[in-house]
Amino acid sequence: MKHVRLYFVVVLVVAISQMQGAFAQTCTEASKCDITVWPIFSDHRGDWLNDAAARFNELYPQYNIIPEVPGDYTAILDGYTLAQEQGNPPEIALIFDAGLQFAADSGFFKYADDIIAGREEILGQSVNFADIVGPVTSYYTVDGRWASVAWNTSTAISYANMDILKSVGIAEIPTTWNELIAACEALQPKVDAGELEGCASWPLDNWFTEQWLAQMNQYLVNNENGRADRATELLLTTDEFLSAAAFYREMFEKGYYVYTGTRRDWTGSGNLFNSEQVAFSLSSSADARNKVEAAKTADFELATGKLIRNDDYEYNGNIIGGATMWITAGLEPEVEDGAMAFLLFINNTENSASFHTASGYIPIRNSSVELLQNLRAGNNVFWDVDNKTRTDVDATDWFAENPNFLTASVQLSESTVNNASAGAKFGTFRETRDLIETGIEDIMVNGKDATTVLTAVKEQADKLLEEYNFLYTGTQ
Repeated sequence: MKHVRLYFVVVLVVAISQMQGAFAQTCTEASKCDITVWPIFSDHRGDWLNDAAARFNELYPQYNIIPEVPGDYTAILDGYTLAQEQGNPPEIALIFDAGLQFAADSGFFKYADDIIAGREEILGQSVNFADIVGPVTSYYTVDGRWASVAWNTSTAISYANMDILKSVGIAEIPTTWNELIAACEALQPKVDAGELEGCASWPLDNWFTEQWLAQMNQYLVNNENGRADRATELLLTTDEFLSAAAFYREMFEKGYYVYTGTRRDWTGSGNLFNSEQVAFSLSSSADARNKVEAAKTADFELATGKLIRNDDYEYNGNIIGGATMWITAGLEPEVEDGAMAFLLFINNTENSASFHTASGYIPIRNSSVELLQNLRAGNNVFWDVDNKTRTDVDATDWFAENPNFLTASVQLSESTVNNASAGAKFGTFRETRDLIETGIEDIMVNGKDATTVLTAVKEQADKLLEEYNFLYTGTQ
């Protein structure tokens, strides 16, 4: 009788599979397959993506790419999880660096390598992931496999108003913590006179501390940043982490660092720099286009430099930021191929170069860097923000004419590729950033003892991570 039951179960499974194949969605010009994409951009970078979607739809009339912006990175993670529960997730979602482990653990997405399945092209769009720059590959591969498709990749860099710095005899952008402190000391008379709000401002975002740890060849979590094995604890009381907390405290106590009072206030701190109320800032390389335009409007000399670092440590490397595109699991084969083809399209040599000019996100392909260095008439890669269209770059070498856009690529090319510069991978990354930033704020603003505060933060963060690991692996 057991064998009979098993026979009927097998027959039923085969029948269902055949029925699913018979009713599989077919994408045609007359009956287009909608592919919804969730990015975060509603500014000029969103305009670029809308243009790319329109161009793809024209090339592939059987598809209809629909970009929708549900909010920031956190809103995408929360909204996508809810959409999965409701059974209507988008086909593609942009997941940021801190969401990597969760995206891999959730089962919501199908790995890019599994979709590509060894093919060299999808619907005529070349794969060639070997062309992707090394640090991007290092961060977004999971156990040696591409889980998602890279797109908006950045790194943290320094920005300076050279007109202000030169007014006190500083001819070069600061490159280390001590150099910045010295520059701020020289600028303090201008602050005291009310000419400046302060010396420097940047968002109180743990992303910068994570960058400094990578520079010092130190991990944020154990098991080599969760790259050698699943992370089980935070490393928040190391000498390297404590040095970052001490730097914040010194900058704030001396009045050099202008804190807006709101953690992750990218807009507020950015406005202080763009309006020439401070001379120095840290931001994403993705902010380059915005700051270049602001410098033109305010008529000041803008300089970019590699992210300032701790003078006491030999430089190791910087991690990347930004996000990658993840494809939802369980799509119809034609829809899945269409989604992958679109991601390969926006990341081809020309489009990666073009998106770089629109934003400051690094060109993620080596071939895109070469293209930008050897432009010819008719290149059509520059994004015209005002007219929302692509046009020619007049110069033959984009970077020679726009050196502020080169800094991020140089920084990443000089980074040692190891598990410190690969960045941390653990399931409670997003929640832990909140805890750490609150702790740094307490140390900086309230003068609390750094070791005491960070020990308490570590205890909270480790408990969260333990619960997460138990939920997804059943182990503690």
